[in-house]
Amino acid sequence: MNTTFSTSNQIGIVSSFSELVHTDFEGEQNALCWYRNLDGDFAEITAKLSLKENITEVYPEDLMALELSEKGNAAREIILKDLQLLTDFGASPSLNLLKCYERDDEFDFISTDVYSFHVDRSPIATDTFLCTYHGAASDIIPNSQAQQKILIPEIRQKLKELHDGTEEEFENFLKENYFDLHYQQHEDAVPINLGVKHLWRLAVDHPKQKVLPCVHRAPIENEGEYRLLLIC
Repeated sequence: MNTTFSTSNQIGIVSSFSELVHTDFEGEQNALCWYRNLDGDFAEITAKLSLKENITEVYPEDLMALELSEKGNAAREIILKDLQLLTDFGASPSLNLLKCYERDDEFDFISTDVYSFHVDRSPIATDTFLCTYHGAASDIIPNSQAQQKILIPEIRQKLKELHDGTEEEFENFLKENYFDLHYQQHEDAVPINLGVKHLWRLAVDHPKQKVLPCVHRAPIENEGEYRLLLIC
């Protein structure tokens, strides 16, 4: 088992899907990992899928249409089972073939794309599930090692210059444009890479959440390599 995962106060390790979905977050812990050593050739599946846009959703029927080796078929069965487990749980999983996400370069002092450390927010109680089967994997970071960008004086001042209104309206402006979801890592911060093939559950900011939401980011993709990502 990865010692970084097992020694982090932020991460809980589980050994089944049932544990993953039924274990409560508590204290500093806002990420759960179903740690898995999986057989199967996920690279073969990634190579045989067709990228139609920078992000292409892959459906079960697309997977079933692939002619695969024995190891490729084993990987396909794992993905299909993960999709079914999450669907039966009540989630809406999506399998994506990824070249890259859209970048936010509107401002030079703050970014709101997924490559920036951020948290997810929902009006209802929910969690974020993800698994990278192939390609670069996401990072998380302890909340103590990051700061909301809107609380950094220089950034806050520049955001105020974009908004003409009361302080209350300014706070709404920050939320409406998702500026409040993004974080700046501290200089001595040590991000934790989530690795491949493990299924993760990350805490989301919602009204009933008892822990801090998990700060995470999408990785910069490896040159010439697509990612195969399950997310919901």
